[in-house]
Amino acid sequence: MSPDVSQGKEKPSPPGRSSVLQKIIVLVLILAAFAGAYYLGRRKRASRLDAFAQCLADHHAKMYGLYWCTHCAEQKQMFGSSFQYISYIECGIKGERGEQQVCIDAGVKNLPTWEFADGSRREGTQSLLILSQKTGCSLP
Repeated sequence: MSPDVSQGKEKPSPPGRSSVLQKIIVLVLILAAFAGAYYLGRRKRASRLDAFAQCLADHHAKMYGLYWCTHCAEQKQMFGSSFQYISYIECGIKGERGEQQVCIDAGVKNLPTWEFADGSRREGTQSLLILSQKTGCSLP
């Protein structure tokens, strides 16, 4: 008999493989739950403006902008991933200081510039409410 057993104490047994495996499975499940919640939350937030952005495009609202323009970036940020549905005209020419001919022909001077179906324009970063009022598209 070992001294530990004779004193009424048992040696603690090393954790078995099944115990370690259970801990790993629990950890993986917890991480998967957090990842799923994050994905669903982000997707819901990002897609809440999809219908609004599509409506703007359907109502022939278009935005002229420059890839390096900070106000244009602010406007894009308002839409998040929904900006993909906006009718967007890039006025910059990457690698050059020039401007796209389409923007010159349109007479765009300040960016961003929003142009609406009735021919009216608004320069600068526009609130979603203004865009809604100009197009009749309802906000989510």
